[in-house]
Amino acid sequence: MRYRLTFGEKVFDALNYIVLLIACAAVMLPFLYIIASSLSSPEALIRGEVTFWPRGLNITNYQVVMENKVFWRSFGITLFIVVVGTMVNMFMTVVTAYPLAKQGLKGKNMILLLIVFTMIFQAPMIPTYLIVKNLHLLNTVWALIIPGAISAFNMFICLTFFRSLPEELFEAARVDGMKEFSILWRIAVPLSTPIMVTLILFYAVSHWNNYFSALLYINDFKQRPLQLYLYNLIAQFNMNEEMAALVESNVVLSPQGLQMATILVATVPILLVYPFIQKHFIKGALIGSIKE
Repeated sequence: MRYRLTFGEKVFDALNYIVLLIACAAVMLPFLYIIASSLSSPEALIRGEVTFWPRGLNITNYQVVMENKVFWRSFGITLFIVVVGTMVNMFMTVVTAYPLAKQGLKGKNMILLLIVFTMIFQAPMIPTYLIVKNLHLLNTVWALIIPGAISAFNMFICLTFFRSLPEELFEAARVDGMKEFSILWRIAVPLSTPIMVTLILFYAVSHWNNYFSALLYINDFKQRPLQLYLYNLIAQFNMNEEMAALVESNVVLSPQGLQMATILVATVPILLVYPFIQKHFIKGALIGSIKE
């Protein structure tokens, strides 16, 4: 028998569709504008004719970005930060969450209380900067990795997932003589693939989008990650070094078009990764947030 919606449910569904369409438009329209601007001719951009469709198709901006050594150097630095930083994050998160998920750990409640305290009261900016400076991490990629080696929020998600795993599996492994470290990496982690993929995505996206820490700790031009490069390109409109080679070759470019092309090229990698891990991401987010 087919269920008939009441008038109130139909109105509710209609409002949901309207809200979702508005949210979708709010996300897609700026993205379409970026694509259109990056592919439009400098003349069309200067005249303000570009909206959501390219005017005077032009791929010179992308050619310039692909040949820009400064861009690719920043891209490589960011890629290193994402890969190494995510590995450090995952190791610290897993080795912290696993023992706290077990019963009988002395002082566990106090440790959890201290971790929650760090979530409520964030470390002040100036003391954190002084610590990074005294550790001689300024103008190094490690200043963007070590201070954020673990996220308390992600640790609690991982802890909740570990608690949902059957304790009988771990007891059987202990009876067979396995040590806790082996149980963690050979049993707990493989069984936690959904939440691991979710946390990897959380950490990787956080590193990829992090420009504020780089703004604080990186002053060396050659050590700029990609997001700081984009920040300087957009906020400060500082394109002299990037466009110096173009002046000599008489290439006509619009700064806005070059900005948009750079933004799009920097965004594409993270967009390409998400579809392949979407299934694990959704499952991990749901299971990791609810304990049965």
